[in-house]
Amino acid sequence: MASPKKKLQGLVAATITPMTENGEINFSVIGQYVDYLVKEQGVKNIFVNGTTGEGLSLSVSERRQVAEEWVTKGKDKLDQVVIHVGALSLKESQELAQHAAEIGADGIAVIAPFFLKPWSKDVLINFLKEVAAAAPALPFYYYHIPALTGVKIRAEELLDGIQDKIPTFQGLKFSDTDLLDFGQCVDQNRQQQFAFLFGVDEFCIQRFINFVVKLENSKLKVSANQRALPLGTTDFPFLH
Repeated sequence: MASPKKKLQGLVAATITPMTENGEINFSVIGQYVDYLVKEQGVKNIFVNGTTGEGLSLSVSERRQVAEEWVTKGKDKLDQVVIHVGALSLKESQELAQHAAEIGADGIAVIAPFFLKPWSKDVLINFLKEVAAAAPALPFYYYHIPALTGVKIRAEELLDGIQDKIPTFQGLKFSDTDLLDFGQCVDQNRQQQFAFLFGVDEFCIQRFINFVVKLENSKLKVSANQRALPLGTTDFPFLH
């Protein structure tokens, strides 16, 4: 069974694909991008050719070149380079998966096909299984992003028994706002030690802002009543 050098966890940067003014891929800045992530942001795991990287807008040749550049420039600097290899064509996905293995990527991820959509869990798993089998030595991750694919199969349902069908399955990139589904994925798969990556960044930021606002409001309410009730300090350093 494939297993990562270490569990994929912490921050994973979904990398953009740098372009020139003429719409060509600007490979020359990827090395600088790696150094920026590692030295300035402390991020050592990346997700390449996903939605942020506009992977599905690139040709297969371009996706291969981008993957190669990230793996090459990230050698001895990045911990894990996960390549998204999803495509509408099963053959193209398999080709990209094989290529990811050949260049030394640390894992592959696949989005659900979204033109002729899988209509059931079994159909989707069969597609994912065929792609995973093309790179049997690499950890495999499912990229769940129903807002773009239109595939409404719940991630929690998909994960039930998935390693029996896809032995290399190691986790999920969950890019949806259904936190009940995400919570059930985590809760019901603790023993498997899957990696669960939450991909809706703006959702996390908004929730954090709401949390801070609630704390600030609580602080004001407590301050107004301090003369009557000795409730202790109400200072929250990160609010100043």
